[in-house]
Amino acid sequence: MKISYNWLKQFIKLPEDAEKTGELLTDLGLEVEGIQSFQSVKGGLEGIVVGHVLSCEKHPNADKLNITKVNLGDGEEVQIVCGAPNIAAGQKVPVATIGTVLYDEKGEEWKIKKGKIRGEFSFGMICSEVELGLGDNHDGIMVMQEDLIPGTPVAEIFEIENDQVFEIGLTPNRADAMGHWGVARDLKAGYQQQKKILELITPSVSSFHVDNRSLRIPITVEDSSLAPRYCGVTISDVKVAPSPKWLQNRLKAIGITPKNNIVDVTNFVMHDLGQPLHAFDASKITGNEIHVKTVEAGTKFTTLDEVERELHEEDLMICDKEKPLCIAGVFGGLHSGVSENTTQIFLESAYFNPVSVRKTAKRHGLNTDASFRFERGIDPSITEYALKRAALLIKELSGAEITSDIDDLYPKKFEDFQVFLTFDKVNKLIGENLEEETIKSILASLEIRVNNVTETGMGLTIPSYRVDVQREADVIEEILRVYGYNNIQFNEKLNASVSISSKYEDHKLQNIVANQLVGQGFYETMANSLTTPNYIDLSENLKSDYNVEILNPLSNDLSVMRQSMLFGGLESIKFNLNRKRKDLKLFEFGKTYHSYINGRIENKHLALFISGDRTRENWNTKASKSTFFYLKAIIETVLQRLGIENLQSDAAKTDIFSEGLLLNAPKSKLVEFGVVKKSILKAFDIEQEVLYADFNWDAIIEFTKNQTKKFSDIPKHPAVRRDFALLLDQKVSYAEIKKIALQTEKKLLKAVSLFDVYEGENLPEGKKSYAVSFTFQDENKTLTDKQIDKIMSKLQYRFENELKAELR
Repeated sequence: MKISYNWLKQFIKLPEDAEKTGELLTDLGLEVEGIQSFQSVKGGLEGIVVGHVLSCEKHPNADKLNITKVNLGDGEEVQIVCGAPNIAAGQKVPVATIGTVLYDEKGEEWKIKKGKIRGEFSFGMICSEVELGLGDNHDGIMVMQEDLIPGTPVAEIFEIENDQVFEIGLTPNRADAMGHWGVARDLKAGYQQQKKILELITPSVSSFHVDNRSLRIPITVEDSSLAPRYCGVTISDVKVAPSPKWLQNRLKAIGITPKNNIVDVTNFVMHDLGQPLHAFDASKITGNEIHVKTVEAGTKFTTLDEVERELHEEDLMICDKEKPLCIAGVFGGLHSGVSENTTQIFLESAYFNPVSVRKTAKRHGLNTDASFRFERGIDPSITEYALKRAALLIKELSGAEITSDIDDLYPKKFEDFQVFLTFDKVNKLIGENLEEETIKSILASLEIRVNNVTETGMGLTIPSYRVDVQREADVIEEILRVYGYNNIQFNEKLNASVSISSKYEDHKLQNIVANQLVGQGFYETMANSLTTPNYIDLSENLKSDYNVEILNPLSNDLSVMRQSMLFGGLESIKFNLNRKRKDLKLFEFGKTYHSYINGRIENKHLALFISGDRTRENWNTKASKSTFFYLKAIIETVLQRLGIENLQSDAAKTDIFSEGLLLNAPKSKLVEFGVVKKSILKAFDIEQEVLYADFNWDAIIEFTKNQTKKFSDIPKHPAVRRDFALLLDQKVSYAEIKKIALQTEKKLLKAVSLFDVYEGENLPEGKKSYAVSFTFQDENKTLTDKQIDKIMSKLQYRFENELKAELR
């Protein structure tokens, strides 16, 4: 939000420059993110002086050029070549001297230099209004008043405003500071804490009166909960024209382009007081009636940006007898606004329900200055005051008359908040004992009224414009920000206690796993928990009935909580692929959200994503593709790091994988992983393969806690390895081989490993070859060939009988 330093000085006589004032604003919680200079005329007319044209003769080498002799007030004549048709001797003209920087219509600068034009020297430039930024006249040079003294800086003749503009990062709770008046009010409190007593100057509206009652437009509000307060007045004999320079400069300083005196006044008052206003062309209000109501769903309405919108049944509209005129608190209509032919206006000032305005704005994808303020909650007590302020300005700038009484529909007045503040709570939260008088002084500077004082605390009344101060803690925060965070003293002694915590706490296990994954080349991501309901259609395992829906979504694409970690990760992969990052290894700790019949549930997950090559191509290394088994190896290392081994495996149950596995503990599912289906990847425009693993993190934490650690001596006797090359049916799995082997020899067989798979030529149809290694070890003695051969014979027998295997 932009705040003008000069504008603030209309409300309060600031004792410090813009930089110091900005520091105080930041200390008060209105963080100044930057200060920019503003000049009503870019460059400030520096280097432009009044010149007296002494002579003007035709250029000998150009029909359309003239050679002039100009007195610049320094006693010497300067020769300037000029091509303007209206140049003549005796004129007083603005001259850009050598070294002056001018700006074109696009804002690009160009410097005046000594030059030679068609063989004649030129030592400057005689300027037009356009070249100086003072007008739109392109026809010739600017001719100034005859009584001006040569050499006078032109900046002294014209009202060039130099301003400093604060860029404030306004937090959503500070609705009271959405205008210059509110910011000045905060500065007054801040300076008072510094013992600088300043007066807050409030613009007077005491001169407001009705000139005649020739145009009354009755107002009806059908639902006062949507429009708790609505004011309106008519103004006639309006002359729409450009605004005066002072008003244009105020608006330009904060980045608003002036339009005309009527619209500019409504914008000025909005940024002045924080109260949005809207002006309707009264001649376009059918039946001379205003109805504040909702309309039927599907009603078509064209807004000021010439976009036809389809209205929702909950959209609050400002209507006449026949049609909608404006989306209340959001955006005006194309056919009801002020134009150059307008002579009568209906001026609106209202307080609309913040929730209603926000929902409407989000539904239509609109974010206007008005909706920005109404959504956060404006001050309902200044609705009529702001209307009078705007009406008086319009009357002053357009020569109009006020032609009706103010209709103020305010059936149920807002009550100020009542809060009881305890001194102990103040000192506890702030960490320092503040004197009672200091607290009272700060509260008074914030216009918080003290109703009564007891030994333990004080009863307070919070002004209506502080919609964010409703609790005792809020009041203490207000006291602290005015008192100054930098003024809180810290003790030199720091007390701390050592907490007793389990090594199985969630964050500790997360750090262990995260560090390991980072060491394996993964990057941690954090996706939005809000997502689009359309992702439900990509998997039959996800149900729309299980969605946790957002009551007031930011957009339709962020209207439900995610049921799966997959789609946020795929969005990240798509984002990276579009930026030519194709080799990706990502992980995320997060939650999924589900709404079941028996209540809502949050489940914590660890998600892994791998896509592209496992290793980059190098001069001595070929690029290797990431495979299903690479993902499986990563998963096993994560589980082993947590002490989890010997899990049961099964085919993945979810339909998001084209092929996948499920690793189970005795009572719960721990990990499901595999290759994501191409149909799902197509929805994200991802063409390369994506591997995905979903860890049930809650189950893994519980399982890890219950793991028993056993330690044994390092074996003193060597291990022995023997291999089998088995010819098997295609349907036989490695898991079956391993299971039979471990059942056959439970004591000496320490490990079984599959180290080669062959499917292809020279094998019978429907067959495959597995090369399997078996590792034996006796902790008490060295094994003999006779013992090992006996075990291998048993294994061969079982493989041949149970799996129909053949030794190759």
